[in-house]
Amino acid sequence: MTQQHTSRLRLHDTATREVRDFVPLEEGKAGIYVCGLTVQSEPHVGHVRSAVNFDVLRRWLTASGYDVHFIRNVTDIDDKILAKAVEQGRPWYNLAYDMHAELTRALAAINVLPPTYEPGATGTIPEMVDLIETLIERGHAYPADDASGDVYFDVRSWPAYGELTRQGLDDMEPAGDADPRGKRDPRDFALWKGYKSTEPESAAWPSPWGRGRPGWHIECSAMASKYLGPAFDIHGGGVDLRFPHHENEQAQSRAAGMPFASYWLHNAWITTAGEKMSKSLGNSLLVPEVLKRVRGIELRFYMVSAHYRSHVEFSFEALDEAAQGFRRIENFLERAASTLGGEVPPGGMLCADFIAAMDDDLGTSAAVAAIHEVVREGNKLLGDGSSAALRGNAASVRAMLDVLGLDPADQGWAATGGADDEKLRGAIDVLIAAMLEDRAAARADKDWARADAIRDRIKAAGIEIEDTPSGPKWSI
Repeated sequence: MTQQHTSRLRLHDTATREVRDFVPLEEGKAGIYVCGLTVQSEPHVGHVRSAVNFDVLRRWLTASGYDVHFIRNVTDIDDKILAKAVEQGRPWYNLAYDMHAELTRALAAINVLPPTYEPGATGTIPEMVDLIETLIERGHAYPADDASGDVYFDVRSWPAYGELTRQGLDDMEPAGDADPRGKRDPRDFALWKGYKSTEPESAAWPSPWGRGRPGWHIECSAMASKYLGPAFDIHGGGVDLRFPHHENEQAQSRAAGMPFASYWLHNAWITTAGEKMSKSLGNSLLVPEVLKRVRGIELRFYMVSAHYRSHVEFSFEALDEAAQGFRRIENFLERAASTLGGEVPPGGMLCADFIAAMDDDLGTSAAVAAIHEVVREGNKLLGDGSSAALRGNAASVRAMLDVLGLDPADQGWAATGGADDEKLRGAIDVLIAAMLEDRAAARADKDWARADAIRDRIKAAGIEIEDTPSGPKWSI
């Protein structure tokens, strides 16, 4: 881990529409809740961007000296899960379990740290029932009078409803999450959904209003308050969750007497053809498929290179270009290690431009530019051989990459197939070394045609050769 520094972190708060100084509720500690996925299908590139963005936030807070408590939930019961399970002819809980496992593998493949805890909705139902009862007692929720077993939040009972997204109630569309016949107002949203005979019996739990299951929005209020307390620092998620999900979360939590989140952070989409990447558009790119083209560390670099609040138009051309940019950084570290006669030391100093960029609302695009600048300086130092300046420069590069989750020496990458990569690299190293020996022999014999032919064969394989004072070096 990098050395700690005095943080002057400023974050864009969706609620105030301003970039504000980050002042935690408790000095030296930071509590973060991030809305995870509804595990209905395999994760695509658009899904995992949020996880990468908030992983960077967590790493930066940790590097800044904070003790971070990071909660990311999983929605494992939902209308979509039930419908998908019927389509596939299997139990809903089996689908949710398998898709959760797929998500875990995808996040590990791009070195997203496991959260402090990852609660599932089905494991927090008693807390949800308690929260709904509190809302009913306070006059902010009511059971439907149609014997359906549904319970709704009364939006007109909470005058501040709409404040997160700055909307007037009369301008909002009706909530489409339950049958409107049991509602007092079409914008009231479901806290509890009564059991229906068309649904599996296993998808219902006991409650004071009859067997049923929770509505989507109540889940996160219950999970956040259980694991972070009634007040916590940061709530995060994708920009598409601002309304209705986060608006409803804030309203029901505060109506129940909880201060809830001090800051709201939202990451933008990865788009294709200008539209949000999603299953419904048929343009999703599953993470395992993308990782057949680039390594996990290169996919993460592609995501980190854009500011978290900027929409990213996905293309394989842009992905390949980002991968090449990262390989240049990686190649510098490899050459530095060779010149220094060993591994580049961890724990280097963060450069001032990098710190300023990260403290400015997690300005990762500027932070990546700062890394490239330090690498350019390091490449100049390589010509002078091993030196303290080179050691410090390379260690700084590693430290900055570490903050972004991009340090090639991080054991997190070794757990994602890195061992196989190392074996492959070792095999290639032996083969290239033999070809370079043949090339050296041809040059010694002044057989320039054969030497050039060997060089061209190596280049045709996508491998570049650099002649250095200590001998030829190769890179992909």
